[in-house]
Amino acid sequence: MAHSELTGPRLRHTVADSVATVVIDHPAKRNAMTTDMWRALPPLLAGLAADPEVRVVVLTGAGPTFCAGADISGLRASATEAQELAVAAEEALASFPKPTLAAVRGYCVGGGAQLAAACDLRFAEEGASFGITPAKLGIVYAASSTRRLVDLVGPATAKYLLFSGELIDSARALRTGLVDEVHAPGELDKRVGEFARVLASRSLLTQAAAKEFAAGRVDRSAHWAEQARGSGDTAEGVAAFLERRAPRFTWSPAED
Repeated sequence: MAHSELTGPRLRHTVADSVATVVIDHPAKRNAMTTDMWRALPPLLAGLAADPEVRVVVLTGAGPTFCAGADISGLRASATEAQELAVAAEEALASFPKPTLAAVRGYCVGGGAQLAAACDLRFAEEGASFGITPAKLGIVYAASSTRRLVDLVGPATAKYLLFSGELIDSARALRTGLVDEVHAPGELDKRVGEFARVLASRSLLTQAAAKEFAAGRVDRSAHWAEQARGSGDTAEGVAAFLERRAPRFTWSPAED
């Protein structure tokens, strides 16, 4: 019996070298998100946010698929509740106070694309397919999710995806800004691992402030200036540069 059959649909995670890898694990349905999986993501992220050993989160899917969307059986039970759970999970991911990176191979569709768009960055394997499919189900895509998509790819591409529900390939996803990098088959994990380690080596203070500013927060400049003064990260960064060594940044969200 396969491992996934023993455990059932779930989110699993590991932490190594300051990088938490969260895996969407439901291969029997191309990693479709069940209602329980949607519910599980916010508390999982809260735990990772509070863990000082975690500097970066990578979100990916088990096997050859990222996530083919929401498990449609959950929509039959209550489409409204399913959408509310998906949006709550998306918002928890978008507001995560550390860098997030989606590693995408295979299908990234519907709720899967919703989760990928909520990450800070998206790296894909050649051959990946992307689509946002509420128009195929008669679902009104949430305003917050629509706004995030428009901010990412612009109104024309957002309308193409939302109006048609058609899939686009990795080349078009890269061209339109839906993904940041595309890699040859077999190269994605290596590149994601390398880049995640780069992110983990940088100042989390810089990254956390940049996430807020990029999201449109305009009322926290004084707060972040105070954090910078008290953190020691700037002094460490300058000293490391002058001494030609790797910096050892220590600021964490617990100080915020």
